[in-house]
Amino acid sequence: MKEILERLWDEHLSAECAAMDTDEERALARTSVALHEKVRALLNEGQEEMVESYVDALCDMEAHFIKKPFLRGVNLRSPFS
Repeated sequence: MKEILERLWDEHLSAECAAMDTDEERALARTSVALHEKVRALLNEGQEEMVESYVDALCDMEAHFIKKPFLRGVNLRSPFS
């Protein structure tokens, strides 16, 4: 059951959750892009790679913390657990 839920999350729901549907989400995305460009302009290549690795790690951590309650919540409601 867990594998099915993980596949559902990985292949469908995470993409649905990442869709930008509101003006607020689009504004946050624009702000993020603008800040990213400003930071890149201030860094040399090695520093830029480290910042990108750091951002990637933060995104991976956030994705895990979003997926975890989804799986836990479905397991609490599911008679198949």
